[in-house]
Amino acid sequence: MSSNNELIDTHQHLWIISEREYSWLKPEFGVIYGDFGPELIESELEPAGVTGTVMVQSADTYADTFYMLDVAAKYKFVKGVVGWVPLNRPAEASAALDVLVKNPIFKGVRNLIHDYPDPKWILKPEVLEGIGLLDSHNLVMDFVSVNSEHLSCLPIIAEKYPNLKIVIDHLSKPDVKNKVWEPWASEMAQLAKYPNIYAKISGLNTVSAPNWSFKDWLPYVDHIVSVFGSNRTMLGGDWPVILLANDYQSVWKAQNAAISHFSLEQQEDIKYRTATKFYSL
Repeated sequence: MSSNNELIDTHQHLWIISEREYSWLKPEFGVIYGDFGPELIESELEPAGVTGTVMVQSADTYADTFYMLDVAAKYKFVKGVVGWVPLNRPAEASAALDVLVKNPIFKGVRNLIHDYPDPKWILKPEVLEGIGLLDSHNLVMDFVSVNSEHLSCLPIIAEKYPNLKIVIDHLSKPDVKNKVWEPWASEMAQLAKYPNIYAKISGLNTVSAPNWSFKDWLPYVDHIVSVFGSNRTMLGGDWPVILLANDYQSVWKAQNAAISHFSLEQQEDIKYRTATKFYSL
């Protein structure tokens, strides 16, 4: 057992679709097409061993960001919020950040770039200018990517803003189900050379075969820890998206099992130290 029982879930969503719009969330998503408020996850945390969470945006709207800040004000388990500002409109983003950073729970920004028609959207000059605002406000960036084109943008951002900490959400969704290794493994090894890029082990259950086991994840997890080091690797639950392929308790049991062969020091890095440092919790 870990000598310190902290465990930070660095990837938790909430959405109340009866109150706010989530453009990607459609009825065909089944079990996750509904209202998921904090009261539903609160009781799941302790049995999973989770001591705190970072809430991450699930809509490119101020409404979603302010909803998360509202939840964080009422629920002590929320340790940080990654919200949204329009990075492609730097003047507006600047005004928004001036307001948002007044709240110490606001830690970073994400845009749902994997849903945008242009996979290189994040490299537009105005967007890069917007990203510079994160750097100057000491905020971090969550980077959601689902293919090589998205990942190929990261070195440019990491070099332009060497002090901006960036985390790759869901390890960029490797195809675990079909045991695909390349080009994912080489791309991750390349990105790990940038000291300001981190990796988030999350959402692996939804890219695995339906009868998955944590053993399916081991090659991917081991590769990430070998190239990034435990001090740049963290864990996330991806609730409620994980409900598409199992439940919160099973996923956390599996994630803990997937890192259990590492040293105690490494496990503590992955469970809470990296997250605490990255998000300034």
